[in-house]
Amino acid sequence: MLATVKYGIAALAVTATVGGAVQATTAPDARADGAQLYNGLLSTTGCMIPNYQVIKTCSDIGILTPRPPVILNVNPAGARIVVLGARLNNNGMVPRVLIPRLQAALSLSRGFPAASIITTGGVTNPRPGRSEARAMKDWLVRHGVAAGRIATENRSRSTAENAKFVAPMLFRGRATGVVVVTSANHLRRAMINFRSAVHGAMPVEGVIPGWGNGSGSSSGGLGSMGSS
Repeated sequence: MLATVKYGIAALAVTATVGGAVQATTAPDARADGAQLYNGLLSTTGCMIPNYQVIKTCSDIGILTPRPPVILNVNPAGARIVVLGARLNNNGMVPRVLIPRLQAALSLSRGFPAASIITTGGVTNPRPGRSEARAMKDWLVRHGVAAGRIATENRSRSTAENAKFVAPMLFRGRATGVVVVTSANHLRRAMINFRSAVHGAMPVEGVIPGWGNGSGSSSGGLGSMGSS
């Protein structure tokens, strides 16, 4: 059964990476590469089936890429850029692992100014006395993103809770798509959580830090931009 599901999803997606002439006329963004088109098709077909095993298989065969998802070109105003947090340092500063994620979100926010942002993460380190989401919002505001453009989810303490608590915010805001921004070793699990949380109501795609979104390498990025 699992092999059949995986084959069926892959068959749907492979049409995005073959027949270049067709891609050129149907792609919402002529600059989109094969990985973007492949992920875009996955996110709007198999990955929207509200079944955990199907969602997991679909997420496993997606391509990790720093390039902006196609849904940001199709309807940026309806998309939400969701940045996943990490435990803050004891002094309240954003940890090193978060800097590339924030840089990727910053770059996407500049490229798609109509898209709103949600930072997510609760108080996982009691010493600083503030949430991961608040610290990330402050970082983005200091780097030029309008505060009114950023919503915060301040209760979650795990990736599953990130998705659980952000999902109602997406529905209340009538979001049409989700772009999850996090580290490469975290993204597949996060997309499974978010795709499960929205029950197929909207496409969920992911972005990792990298040169494709202007944030530098996933191992550190443009470190000179600093942290909070």
